[in-house]
Amino acid sequence: MFAGVDVGSVSTEAVLFDDQIRGQIILPSGGVPREAGERALAEVLTETGIRRADVERIVATGYGRASLPFADKVVTEITCHARGAHFLDSATEMVIDIGGQDSKVIVLESDGSPVDFAMNEKCAAGTGRFLEVMSRTLEIPLHQMASLSQGATPVAISNVCAVFAESEVVSLLAAEVPHAEICAGLHASIAARTATMVHRVGLRDRVMFTGGVSKNDGVRRALESHLGITLTIPPEPQIVGALGAAIVASRM
Repeated sequence: MFAGVDVGSVSTEAVLFDDQIRGQIILPSGGVPREAGERALAEVLTETGIRRADVERIVATGYGRASLPFADKVVTEITCHARGAHFLDSATEMVIDIGGQDSKVIVLESDGSPVDFAMNEKCAAGTGRFLEVMSRTLEIPLHQMASLSQGATPVAISNVCAVFAESEVVSLLAAEVPHAEICAGLHASIAARTATMVHRVGLRDRVMFTGGVSKNDGVRRALESHLGITLTIPPEPQIVGALGAAIVASRM
């Protein structure tokens, strides 16, 4: 048995793997990466009934990967997301991953190894955190933004900075622009930023969309419209990095 632990800024995932996924869990990261990783591993072991002694190797990934003293190896998110996506769909040529505080586009070789990537990690715009801030500004639950925006004409959100975009949304609300149009505009803004990264490395035919933001149908629809393709989304798109880490552990 092998384990992968992905400590992200918002959530932490752990996956148990041998020749297939044997267990998975998603937990809030909280403020201490080490504790988040330890908790995720402990809980997935408890849920599956697998003993810690039966786990041969553990690979850590994510922004908090260096904080896990129990990991046998730390591996970048780029490699782990590529490996995880390839396992779930071997035809995948590109991964678009949008998480809590960063987004990345990864180009894959036919064997699942990454050959190129683009990453936005210095600004919250175009990430899950951006949507969380905007949902509070709009006073709309985050999970309702996608359904509200469906069929609405997106209003232009010109600012690429999350802070200034929030001020822009406040101005739109003051001008009585409908919430649905603002939500559609926010989704279009994320899609446009992501599409820019995609075109930087070259769009591929078979693209998998992962990360917590991939669960937002409004962003998915906007991104598919920008790229002119249909994205594939795995059953649980948040565990792809942890799955890839576990796969790397199994091949060490």
